[in-house]
Amino acid sequence: MRLRVLALASYPIEAAATRYRVAQYAPWLAARGIDVELQTFFSGDVFAILYERGHWRKKVTGLLTALVRSPRALLRAARADLVWIQREALPLGPPILEWLIARGWRKPMLLDLDDATFVPYVSPTYGWWIRPLKWFGKTDRLIRWASVVIAGNRHIADYARERGKPVILLPTIVDTDQFTPKAMSSDPPVLGWIGSHSTFHYLKAILPVLEELGRRFAFRLLVVGGTEPVRLRTVEVENRRWALEREIEDFRSLDIGLYPLREDEWAMGKSGLKAIQYMAVGIPTVASAVGAVTEILEDGITGFLVRSAEEWYDRLRALLEDPHLRRRMGRAAREAAVQRYRIAAHADTLEWAIQQCVRYGDSLKEVRHKDSLRH
Repeated sequence: MRLRVLALASYPIEAAATRYRVAQYAPWLAARGIDVELQTFFSGDVFAILYERGHWRKKVTGLLTALVRSPRALLRAARADLVWIQREALPLGPPILEWLIARGWRKPMLLDLDDATFVPYVSPTYGWWIRPLKWFGKTDRLIRWASVVIAGNRHIADYARERGKPVILLPTIVDTDQFTPKAMSSDPPVLGWIGSHSTFHYLKAILPVLEELGRRFAFRLLVVGGTEPVRLRTVEVENRRWALEREIEDFRSLDIGLYPLREDEWAMGKSGLKAIQYMAVGIPTVASAVGAVTEILEDGITGFLVRSAEEWYDRLRALLEDPHLRRRMGRAAREAAVQRYRIAAHADTLEWAIQQCVRYGDSLKEVRHKDSLRH
């Protein structure tokens, strides 16, 4: 008998979490007898302008349309054996939909957390006023209602375990058959950062280092997904909008990957996807030694972990000076990505999590049935 899973996510496949934690596993799960139906709150066209300034009429129309359509999830949930929540079903307001599914329909709920959504933050696009609408306390409630939690890193896993839930660790990965190294290095080498509105401020913190390096070394900087154009006096910079159809080629165009973070609770909850993407295309990563990335990168082998502006400068200088070092670390990074982050192995983990969730839900039904017989 095939399992029917309804997956609910706030954002469409253009969002990395939806794409890499849900959608890419659907064919693998289908081959194992698990059919996944994905329903997202926002459409792709609304998501494309959601974190840009302006476009208020289109944003409000998109939000209202999504709200009107969202109750369809309840009808689909009624036919499902399990409901898989990627972070949250709706990005605003209290978790009413999840409560109706977990408590009303009494469906087993698999909660997938790849970010520290339990940490309140100030939106770089909308500022402080959006915080009450984000309803930051909802993650604790979702953990309480979930049968099983899958966590993107140990920091999130520990948080969920402290609240008494069974947790399965599942990193955010990419298909290494699609993310492959390019044939030749660039001359001059290309340093690159590929991110989003929520992480752009981390890149801004190391721009002075890159400008200083540009006084001594010839290189280009590629910035994809920034919220504003980057301009440096000593370095040629190319700024690009992020595009799904160009994502893999953007990564493959790089020679060195940049992954700056700041040591705060939000960064501690990052799953480290960017490092795995850099590794998969066979380039060394220079990253802040924060959170999950310290477990993903082997310092001095597949990349460098740094803790200060001086270390950023020194490690990037070493890579710019020595193309052989870049190639050696890039090969090691690619090999590690293929060995440790194969989709097939992680699909097995996800399948096991789904099966555990269904069993947990069945056991709760049996307990409720026995209690009803007693009364």
